[in-house]
Amino acid sequence: MPSKNISLTEEVYKILSRLRLDGESFSDAVRRLAERGSLVECAGLWADLPDDEYMAIRRGMSEARAALNESVRRRVEAS
Repeated sequence: MPSKNISLTEEVYKILSRLRLDGESFSDAVRRLAERGSLVECAGLWADLPDDEYMAIRRGMSEARAALNESVRRRVEAS
């Protein structure tokens, strides 16, 4: 497959390097990242959920946020 050279700033190169998966080429990483859907495309997906499913998701998110906050608090106190 033909290839093209592109120029990246050092900062962008470091970011892309961190985002690459094990064994993934830079081309594969760029393709994977470029093909991801945007958050905007997800807007309204929950609008058609039944109320009980919507509330279950909200409770799960709240519980996950509380667990994360507790974990961070413990790590801060331990340091």
